[in-house]
Order: sequence, then structure tokens, then C-alpha cells
Amino acid sequence: MSRPPVPPFTEATARQKVQAAEDAWNTRDPERVAAAYTPDSVWRNRSEFVTGRDEIVALLTRKWEREQEYALRKSLWAFTDDRISVRFQYECRDASGQWWRSYGNEQWEFDAEGYMRRREASINDVPITADERRIFGPRGDDERDLDFPLR
Repeated sequence: MSRPPVPPFTEATARQKVQAAEDAWNTRDPERVAAAYTPDSVWRNRSEFVTGRDEIVALLTRKWEREQEYALRKSLWAFTDDRISVRFQYECRDASGQWWRSYGNEQWEFDAEGYMRRREASINDVPITADERRIFGPRGDDERDLDFPLR
């Protein structure tokens, strides 16, 4: 069974893959997100290293328990036949009510069936006020082809 689009990627199919990932992560459903990865997928997420879907689900469950009202934007940065690089930012608030904007980049590697077998993420967090927020839920249809500003 494959998970289209599959390698080798074109610009159009790489953009589809990035949007599909953004859409899945914005559900905040760890099982749904983990289904896009190989059963033995290897991740580096900040300073945490995990292997396999069960560990991915556990990491995402912890993440979204801490990061309330999480909303994400991803943008294609570069691609090759079986790799995609993205930049992203997301906003969330913690249990104390402090809002955060997190900036990062990810490197993805896919198997021939379109499942991600490797993900490396570097992320930096910036405290913001509620008035500084600019990401309010999933991307609307009118935003689908727009890159999100870095500042």
C-alpha cells in the first residue's frame, strides 16, 4: 500500500506532501500523524530521539497535552527525488496561558511508497502576547498556496 504522492517528487507533488503533513498535524491526532511514517521511522525532534510509530504517538501525545490551541503552517523549502525540506512555524499556549510562536525546519526522507522514514526537526520558541498571534487554526482554502511570513 502506498501513501501518495510518492517519490520521485516534483515541485507540485512535494508541495502536496507538505500540505498533507500540515493538515494532519493540525488535527492534533497522534495516531493520524504517525500513520504517515514507516513503522521503523527515526525522528529527531528538538533534543528527543524516537524510533517507530508507537514512540511517535507517545511524543505527539505529550506535545499536544503541553501545547494547547496548537496551529501550524509549513512551507516547502527544497526537495530532491526522495527528500523534502520544510520551514514551519506554529503557535500555541501553555498551561499558564503564555503564548508561544515556534520557528523551525525539518528534513524528511521517504521510502518508495511515500511513507516518511526519517524526520529531523530543529525548533526555536519565542514568547508572544495573545495580540501578536497570527495563526488561528488550520489553513483556509484561500491560504493554501501562500507561504507564511517568518516574522
